[in-house]
Parts: sequence; C-alpha cells; structure tokens
Amino acid sequence: MAIRIGILGYGNLGKGIEAGIRQNPDMELAAVFTRRSPESLKLQTEGVPVYSADSAKDHADEIDVLMICGGSATDLPKQTPEFAKYFNVIDSFDTHAKIPEHFANVDQAAKENGHVAMISVGWDPGLFSLNRMMAGAILPDGKDYTFWGKGVSQGHSDAIRRIEGVADAKQYTIPVDEALDAVRSGKNPELTTRQKHTRECFVVAKEGADKAKIEEEIKTMPNYFSDYDTTVHFISQEELSRDHSGIPHGGFVIRCGKTGFNGENQHIIEYSLKLDSNPEFTSSVLLAYARATVRMCKEGMKGCKTIFDVPPAYLSPLDGETLRKQLL
Repeated sequence: MAIRIGILGYGNLGKGIEAGIRQNPDMELAAVFTRRSPESLKLQTEGVPVYSADSAKDHADEIDVLMICGGSATDLPKQTPEFAKYFNVIDSFDTHAKIPEHFANVDQAAKENGHVAMISVGWDPGLFSLNRMMAGAILPDGKDYTFWGKGVSQGHSDAIRRIEGVADAKQYTIPVDEALDAVRSGKNPELTTRQKHTRECFVVAKEGADKAKIEEEIKTMPNYFSDYDTTVHFISQEELSRDHSGIPHGGFVIRCGKTGFNGENQHIIEYSLKLDSNPEFTSSVLLAYARATVRMCKEGMKGCKTIFDVPPAYLSPLDGETLRKQLL
C-alpha cells in the first residue's frame, strides 16, 4: 500500500514534494492543506483534494505523514507541535541555534498523541549534520568545517522579505575562497563565522521605503546577518525576476583529522552538494525521511526524531536483502 503524503502549504517546497512523489512509486499525494482559499490553489496533479489548513485534523485518518512546508522559521515552532497532535509529521526547521528548544516542544506533543515527528530534515540541517557526526566518529582527533554556497538561502531571503518596506528579495551565501582553500590544504585554520562566508542581498524596496533603514535592519539581524560581512543591493523587480529567478545552492562539509600514535598521518573527509534547485533537492530528502517516519511509526516508535535517529535502510524503498545484494 502506498504511503499517503499530505502537504501543509504549497510554496516552492510543496511543489517540489508533489513533483518528487512521481519518482517514488511507493508514495501518493493524498491531500494538500492551505492557508489560502482551497479553490484558488491549482495543483499540477489532478484529482488531489485541497482543504483549508484549519480543517486538517479532520482528515488525519487519510494521511500517513504530513509534510509541513508552508511555514517560515517563525511559523514552524507553532505549526509542528500543533500538527504532531494529529499526524506523523516532518518539517525542515533550519534555525540551528533553536533546534533543541523546537525538539523539546515537538517531542512532548508527538509522545502525548502517539506520533512520530521528524524535524530539521533537509541538507543542512540534515545530510550535512549526519556527515559531520559520522566524520567526527571516524576521526575523533580532528576539526569540522562547513561551507555553504554559492547559493540562494530561502530562509534568509524570507527573513529579508518580512522587513517593513521590502517588496521582494533574494540572498546569496558565498564561501570565502581563501578560507576554503586553507581547509582543503590541511592547514586546520581557526576561522570565525565572518571569515568563512559573505552574504549578498538583492532587495526590491517598496515605493517610498527608507532604504537606509532596510539595509541597517538586514545587516544587524541576529541569527541571519549580524555575524557576516553583508552587501545589500537595491534593484528593480524586473532585474530581480530577470537575473535572480533560480534557487541554486550547495556547499561542503570537510573534516580534517589525524591518526597514528603521534598523529603523524592526516586525513580529509569531504562531502559536497551542488544543487540546481534547493527546494526540489530538499523535497527529495524530505520524501526519503517520510518513508522512514512511517516505518518507525509502524514499529511502535513515538516522539520527536532527527536525522541522527534513523537507520539508513529505512530511507530506501528497497528491502534489506536487495540492499545487501546490490549496494553493500
């Protein structure tokens, strides 16, 4: 029986999930829940029911796992615990510093209602987190380095768009080449946040908006821009649409470590991603973990989980015998 996927919200991530389900024969899109008028939402897939988000709990029996895609970093801390009362859920909450708090809130709601809730699924947090953990376990005498970009950060772009006077915006995270080269050469440099990345923002201001105030608010925003050298460009909507319509991203996780009785041998583990579409790739990660969430629920697990808690075999549509024969 196919895994019945529900989507809460239908932005870029929701569209990516809908497209990704077509590549997973063991899944079906069962329903979409929206804060907008359901009649206004036209899906690419015909015949998928669209309901208001307020009525979602009335359809809990129709969904195996609900993908919470419509919220921002400020919405998810409210949405995920609430919907974990009624569904197995997955979100892509990505404010690293607040994940422990988010985990605790979601864990309570999921445990009390017998559901599995998977949080902070994506590539960072997510796949990059897993690679940092594995590399550290393999090379305990070492140091981690994570670089993001060059690419569009959807969360940072959304944070800019929420500033008063901003009509639209895109933000690019850019690794500092000198820092990346120093790490790859095995120099094990001590790098501050500011030395590793820069941020470049392209902003469309509303007519009459105070651009100086907008720029200052961007550059001083905690958890997003205050720790980085940030450049702000004010451009027209036409320029933004013409030159910044894509959502590419990527990055690198590197661990430099030593082995031997005297640390005489050095090793470098590097994991990298180069993505044409950040939301479509993130959607693909979410769908793999949706499969794992359903399997964990069927085994009687409950509560909040992260990417660290999932056996790799639970992600694959292949059974254990096939995995051992073809991939091991």
